[in-house]
Parts: sequence; structure tokens; C-alpha cells
Amino acid sequence: MTDSILFEPLLLGNIKVPNRIAVAPMCQYMANDGCAAAWHTQHLMSLAMSGAGLVMIEATAVSRQGRITHGCLGLYSDANEDALGEILYHARRIAMPGTEFGIQLSHAGRKGSAHRPWEAPGGSLTGPDAWRTIAPSEIAHRAGWQLPEAASDDELNEIEEDFRQAAVRAKRLGIKVLEIHIAHGYLLHQFHSPLSNTRQDKWGGDGVRRMAFPLRIARSVRQVGDEIAVGARITGSDWSEEGLTLRDAVMIASQLKEIGIDYACVTSGGIPVNHSTNSSPEAEHPSLASAIKSETGLITRAVGLITSPVQANEIIAAGLADQVAIGRGFLDNPRWGWHAAHDLGVEIPYPSPYAWASPKEWSGFKPRTVF
Repeated sequence: MTDSILFEPLLLGNIKVPNRIAVAPMCQYMANDGCAAAWHTQHLMSLAMSGAGLVMIEATAVSRQGRITHGCLGLYSDANEDALGEILYHARRIAMPGTEFGIQLSHAGRKGSAHRPWEAPGGSLTGPDAWRTIAPSEIAHRAGWQLPEAASDDELNEIEEDFRQAAVRAKRLGIKVLEIHIAHGYLLHQFHSPLSNTRQDKWGGDGVRRMAFPLRIARSVRQVGDEIAVGARITGSDWSEEGLTLRDAVMIASQLKEIGIDYACVTSGGIPVNHSTNSSPEAEHPSLASAIKSETGLITRAVGLITSPVQANEIIAAGLADQVAIGRGFLDNPRWGWHAAHDLGVEIPYPSPYAWASPKEWSGFKPRTVF
């Protein structure tokens, strides 16, 4: 294949990344009071050599209360900043040429104070390990989860400052791409969706007021400076007749563009619904991204069930999105980018100590990315 657009560079705001492959931000649940630990050293240094042009660090809490679990990464203290900075210092020294690191900033809202996914019994913590959660409205995430308290204006002011401070910390760490999490059922998505926001004040009611708080956060983070690319992960659909639709997604994406947000990563779901209107939502993400791209002109990223290089390349070549995010593919194969280059007929530089394993040097090379 000669038309390998997947390996063409991309401009996100003023930040140039060497190809269209991003490592999706994947929660690891292995931090200590928000501080990156030994697991993150292995995880981020491995991904630095993966061949992806952009490595998005996992959903990172802007406050202790904003964590999902006790193991969630944070950027709310000097200790958090120092721990992540130490790992990034070493990861950058071994990273593939041109690779940039980004970070996703998030607040869990009513999905906070939860067990790690692999812990029994799941759902909300109880007892002394639990903490108070807040949300737009007093509606639990699911049956059996903690009932959140409706956030006050003072608390929303604090959350805005938490996002702003986290953005400043990320900038000090040399992180060049910031992503505001407005999806997957976390706090900013909770404000945007009518399924979780029943307020009748300036932060709820119609679609314009429901997106007001996420946009307020976006304006605050955007003030970090034009030398940083700022994007948002947004919800293309709640997959419910009563929830967010593609029209809502286009509306918030248009407003994000006016604020100066540089790209949108388009996903879906995350707010529990009784009867989903789609049995395979991840398969629809490229078409949702395409609609956002065509309606707003924003740079878009598609994510979800993208497994092979040919599939990823076709999404870009067809104009459905400008970038793709791969998650589980990189967990399964941390050299996904190397193998994708081989499959698409592109030669990329290997780290010198690993060059003996490149296709032209080793007869045992076996691509793993064609399914």
C-alpha cells in the first residue's frame, strides 16, 4: 500500500505530531494519592517507543474528590506533579522521534469514590475509604451507587480553579496536548446530558444551559496558552431517545471551536440508559467523528474498536477523522505503531538498541496487527 496517510504528520493547534496515531488515554488505577508509581514508569516508557505520534496519558483527576478510585492518577498536588515529571523526563529520553505526550484532565463527579474495576464488589466504596461525591443533580450513577449531592456554585467555582491549576501543572511538565474530558459519564458529561442533569438554573434546563459548565471549563483551560494544544473528548450520542444526540454534539463542538479548542475526540455512551438505541456503539464512532468534522471544521479523532492498521488508515483516508486513538491494541502489542508502519509500507526509525528487530534486519519479524 502506498497511500499510507496514517503516517503523515498532523497539526493540533500549534503542535505538530509525526503521524495520525494516538495512544488513547486508558485508566490504570495504579497511582498512590494521585502520584504516578512504578507501574506508570513501565507503562509510559513502553508507550513512548510504540510508534504512536501522540501518547495520551490516562484520565487524570484535577482534585482528590474528582478521582474515580483511590488508584487514579491526579495532577492536584506538588507531589503528583513531581512524580509524573520524573517519569516523563525518562520517557522523553527514549521516545520515538517527534512523539508528544498529552494528558486528559477529568473530574469523576458521581462516578467517583468507586472500587477499582477488578475489585469486588464493584461500584461505590463504603465505610472510611469512601468520600462524598457531587454531580449536577442528586441522581446516582447506577442502582446501588452512592447518591451524589448537587454541586453548589461555590463548588463549581472550585472545580473550575482545579482544572485551571491542573492545566498549569501540565504546562510546567512540558506536556504539549491537554484534553478536557466531557464524556464517558464523568462530571462534565453529567452536566451536558439531560439524563443526569435536571437542574433548572443557569447550569441546566435546555441544551444551551446544560453545556454552559463544560464550556466554562474549556475557556479556563484554553487560557493555558497558544503554545499548548487543547482538545476535548466529547459524546457523539448517549444512545437514548431522552439523551444527547449528534445534534447536541455538533452544537457543543461548534462552541468549543469558537473558544479556541483545537480538536475533538468523539466517543459515545457512558451514561447508563434503560434501552440503548445502538447495540454496537463503538462501531459508529468514525461516523460520529465524520459528522462533527464536516459540520464544524474541527480536527477530529476517532476512537473505539479500531484494531488494524488498514482499518485505521482507511478511516483517515476516507476523511472520517484526522487522527485515530488506539487503546487495547497498544496494551496487547506495545509495538503496534512499528507493525502498522510495516503493514502500510512505511519505514520508521527504530530506537538504535532495538534496530536489530526491524523487518530489514531480522528474518523472524512477524507483524501482529493484521486481523
